[in-house]
Amino acid sequence: MTSDVNLRHRNLDVKVIEVGEELSTEESKGLDLQYGIDDVPPVYLSILLSFQHFLTLFGANFSVPMIVAPAMCVGNDTVVKSEILGTVLFVSGLITMLQCTVGSRLPIIQGATFAFLAPTFAILQLDKFRCPDTYTGSAAHTEVWQIRMREIQGAIIAASVFQVAIGLSGASGVLLRYIGPLSIAPTISLIGLSLFKEAAASASQNWWIALLTIALVILFSQYLRSVKIPCISIENKGCGSTSYPLFQLFPVILAILITWAVCHILTVTDAIPDDDQYWGYAARTDIKTDVLAKADWFRFPYPGQWGMPTFNVASIFGMLAGVLAGMIESIGDYYAAARMSGAPPPPLHATNRGVFIEGIGCFLAGWWGSGSGTTSYSENIGAIGITKVGSRRVIQVAAVVVMLLGVIRKFGALFVTIPDPIM
Repeated sequence: MTSDVNLRHRNLDVKVIEVGEELSTEESKGLDLQYGIDDVPPVYLSILLSFQHFLTLFGANFSVPMIVAPAMCVGNDTVVKSEILGTVLFVSGLITMLQCTVGSRLPIIQGATFAFLAPTFAILQLDKFRCPDTYTGSAAHTEVWQIRMREIQGAIIAASVFQVAIGLSGASGVLLRYIGPLSIAPTISLIGLSLFKEAAASASQNWWIALLTIALVILFSQYLRSVKIPCISIENKGCGSTSYPLFQLFPVILAILITWAVCHILTVTDAIPDDDQYWGYAARTDIKTDVLAKADWFRFPYPGQWGMPTFNVASIFGMLAGVLAGMIESIGDYYAAARMSGAPPPPLHATNRGVFIEGIGCFLAGWWGSGSGTTSYSENIGAIGITKVGSRRVIQVAAVVVMLLGVIRKFGALFVTIPDPIM
């Protein structure tokens, strides 16, 4: 999030330094970085650290398509869900590579964002998009959800042009004079509240499992966030020991994995009903396992894979709200990423370039059909502050890893099998 200090950077007479130049010793001595923004860690270490970033970004990249899928009338088609998830991961990796290589050139991750969910649901709740009764997997069912996907694609593509224009014109600095933390915080809160209906529908299928997930997330993120787990660390001088803030970094993923394991135990012991007519059945872990057999090992996402996007003026204007919210959040993240990686505050032209590339990213996400635009991920910036590795190369390796996992369809299929009450 953009802080008041970040916003005041523009009003100071500072030396304009291109992103990528290191801070002076006096400026960076308090950061104690293992690797700065231009440093290149060994290949093995870059790969290990890239998986750290993948785990951090996976929660949101997984949640967004799974939340949107029911509104698109995907229903119980787990194969389609795995294809959409693979597309989201591939696009996330592609845009991350563009952003940290030719955009802001900061070690920053791009991915699917909740900012686009509110306008997406508003579009899909129109009478013409209400879900009809169709047989899952049939040609009619495929056309039903793809029509809705193409409508969202068109809205994202057209709305992204606005962000591209903002980046090219340099107007992002002007916008920040009027839009600050006090306007961003309520916006994000409203985005979360707008998801209550969908969250309640999934949770109501087995309240006990849903409440366990919620309790674990609260426990890990609020009460155990300062608890660090001893582990082995790999540094320049060899192996050593360190303490890792596991609960602070992965509260959602840990909660999902633990509850998923509990559901599996309850399934194999038949503690959960095996008849879909009984309440609680949705928490079984053997309901969607067929997707692992049906899904191919590899599938390469491509632009227009769901058909030609459709463009509707009302949908486009609605999606502009998501673009604006994501753009403002990202600008704040640029300053935070620069600080964490030992780089100077990004000059205005670097910020505008980042906004421009993010607009291009939303444009590509629309054509690929991920069902969401993209924005920068604050949680990955936090991971940089904790690991003390602000290397741009690590993020580039992470981008490649994410793209590869997006192509491996079995990977997405595995996570689609998570019971609905957990999500």
